[in-house]
Amino acid sequence: MASTLLPGDVLLIEGSSRVSVAIKYLTQSTWSHAALYLDAEARQKTGHDLPMLIEADMQEGVRLVPLTKYEHVHTPICRPLGLAPDDVQRLIADALTHVGQTYDLRNLFDLARYLLPTPPVPTHWRRRMIALGSGEPTKAICSSLIATLFQNIRYPILPDIEYIPEEHPGGDACCAEILHIRNSSLYAPRDFDISPYFQIIKPELPAGFDYRSLRWDELYELKRK
Repeated sequence: MASTLLPGDVLLIEGSSRVSVAIKYLTQSTWSHAALYLDAEARQKTGHDLPMLIEADMQEGVRLVPLTKYEHVHTPICRPLGLAPDDVQRLIADALTHVGQTYDLRNLFDLARYLLPTPPVPTHWRRRMIALGSGEPTKAICSSLIATLFQNIRYPILPDIEYIPEEHPGGDACCAEILHIRNSSLYAPRDFDISPYFQIIKPELPAGFDYRSLRWDELYELKRK
């Protein structure tokens, strides 16, 4: 995985704790957690030699953890396409300033309230209801922290798109697409998976996967015969 990851990649994690199971159920997704991969320069500044991630943990808040923490967990990579090197540096530098912040439990409850099918409120109004009281600047959850970092460098995840008619020579129905930033506190890990601006990479495939090298249970095949 370390040979595949690039600085600025988002690692999605399939957790198994009670909270992770609840998040997966509410979001109807496999993913319950997200973390951001750091570059070598950031590791040196923080005194770490191993590949490192930054994440928001419920108990310890925003912290740095080694990539090895998730070596036995189902973890695809979400890669922001075309991200300029300067913006990668800005993204990671901004991320490090959040280390030590606490976990925003209120944000988590608000997100759950948005994702639940009740109360009977139209979906397009639920985000507005929750945005009124969540997202304190000194607190974060995993997905809202990473969403904030990307929105600070104007990189889209799932922006609201407004179509505005505009005149264009030879065009009768031309529109301009105007992107509107969504409240970062309303992002869930699955949003990076379904975003059209992030490429999904499965760590084992770029390493040279060859189906012919797999060892199958020959005894099972004999039993079937």
